[in-house]
Amino acid sequence: MRHGCFLATLALAIATLTGCYAPDGGFMPGSGRGYTYQSTSMSPLTISVTDTRTEEAFFVMELPPGKQLTFNFLQGGGDDPVYTPDRMIYAVWDNGTAMGHLDNQITCPPAACRRINVDIRKAPVWPEPDPAVRLRTDQEADRPPYATPKGGTMPDPKKKNYDN
Repeated sequence: MRHGCFLATLALAIATLTGCYAPDGGFMPGSGRGYTYQSTSMSPLTISVTDTRTEEAFFVMELPPGKQLTFNFLQGGGDDPVYTPDRMIYAVWDNGTAMGHLDNQITCPPAACRRINVDIRKAPVWPEPDPAVRLRTDQEADRPPYATPKGGTMPDPKKKNYDN
């Protein structure tokens, strides 16, 4: 019984620690646990990963506000044993996403030959407006009938128009 309980606890701990990503490194931060960068309206980020042998960026991502880039490097599996022996897996999620599957990948240089650059673009950058939300403007089409040049019936002054 004791052995089974220990294995169950160990399995639960491993399940909760794997695939968990956070900007501060999560529960057990380390260089092999993945990287998460969050872009905001006041701090829009451009993330690039550079091959230090050629000083060329092999990955560049301009993150829109409200999104985060999460990525990790896997040793082996690249398409060239000298220039790109490793793989980089990544995903773009909404800010605050801590768990998920990194479903994109590219081959990349070995660990000793890559550098992560984080650049902050000019701020503020506002996200695209939600098309489902109607903006209030001071145009004739948005005015009540009594405020248009045609005129209309005034609302009843005894009736409360507001919640207060």
